[in-house]
Amino acid sequence: MPAATPTTTRPTARPITGPVTDLPMPEWTRRERAHQQRVDAWTAGYLERRRDGIPHPVEDFLFRYYSQRPAQLRQWHPGFGFALLDAPDHLTRKGYADLGAGRAGVDPDHVRDQRRLVRTIRTLLAATAERPAQLGCFGLHEWAMVYRLDPDRVRHADWPLRLGADGTDAVVEQHRIRCTHFDAYRFFTEPARPLNTLRPGRDDRPAFEQPGCLHAGMDLYKHAFRLTPMVPSELVADCFALAREIRELDMRASPYDLSALGYEPVAIETAEGKQAYVAAQAEFARRGAPLRAQLIDWCDRLLAV
Repeated sequence: MPAATPTTTRPTARPITGPVTDLPMPEWTRRERAHQQRVDAWTAGYLERRRDGIPHPVEDFLFRYYSQRPAQLRQWHPGFGFALLDAPDHLTRKGYADLGAGRAGVDPDHVRDQRRLVRTIRTLLAATAERPAQLGCFGLHEWAMVYRLDPDRVRHADWPLRLGADGTDAVVEQHRIRCTHFDAYRFFTEPARPLNTLRPGRDDRPAFEQPGCLHAGMDLYKHAFRLTPMVPSELVADCFALAREIRELDMRASPYDLSALGYEPVAIETAEGKQAYVAAQAEFARRGAPLRAQLIDWCDRLLAV
């Protein structure tokens, strides 16, 4: 009879390479409450509308398009390298472990298991940061998503097109479309795809992404929550806050008439509208840069584990 394979028992406490900052209960509970209050102000309307079955074309986007749910956004994490004192409930959370003396923190083994994801995100963020912002796309991706489309198939069919179907198609045909973002380009209608001067693909995002793209700015939120719980929730919330503002511009510059919801259009078919769009686009690129840099720094910290 063959000898039994010996088993080893992993220690309860996980050693961390590098310094660990202890967070006493009063400090981490204060930060947790502040984060939850911040998130609750963003999610209350969405949760109420979801119960009533009333969609919102602007405010619902970050919860419907991205995979993170409001309850997940609300959950607070200090990030890797921090130990919570007197926090036994955190030990039951995914990615957490006892770091010794009952201190709860992100498990170094979890960080190592996520190395491939972290490296992929870092590669995309760094490639985006190294490029100059390309301005002047005028948000035409939203117009290309309804180009020559049957009205019954329009995504936000409850809201009228400002210029009507023919006027919308004319705007698309009269402009040069240069969309760099695959996750916008993939929603172009079939007749609109050949009009794009670029062919971004699912697997070559680092070759196309650039910081002037509104969707690249919104995706900072996606990259941040995919790194949860390894990065601080305050950073995730900062990225979410920026994404909310970007989404508003995205839809104000779209072909939809959302004035009944209080969103005045950015009429990109006019010279004044183009000027306003480019100015806002440049400002979002400026504001997204430090968030992107923070995420890159966190990726480097995690890859060093």
